[in-house]
Amino acid sequence: MKMKHVTIQTDRFEEEIKFYEEYIGLHLVGDLRPMRDLVFLANGEGETCIEVIREPEAKAAGNAYISVGFQIEDVPKKREEMMAAGFEATPIISPREGIYFFFVQDPAGVRIQFIS
Repeated sequence: MKMKHVTIQTDRFEEEIKFYEEYIGLHLVGDLRPMRDLVFLANGEGETCIEVIREPEAKAAGNAYISVGFQIEDVPKKREEMMAAGFEATPIISPREGIYFFFVQDPAGVRIQFIS
């Protein structure tokens, strides 16, 4: 079994797409516009996707209780980048040697974890 996608429904559709493209490095791998405001973003074909759907009623309801983690190489550098871009970042957490991470919230209110 392979996880295909995580769905985020948001009233901040364009901001959400921009966040995943600019700060996560994903790109569009599926786009149903103009039929419906629904896109898939991933780092490559066949990879797990973030599905973003425009939903005017969403208002980030429940999104703060969802977390999506992305593995990166330089956690302190990424934290500085996110803070310079205006995002509030948690302190870096290290639950054990060699593991470091922090969280920010995307425009829809989903907690994004950057982890080494």
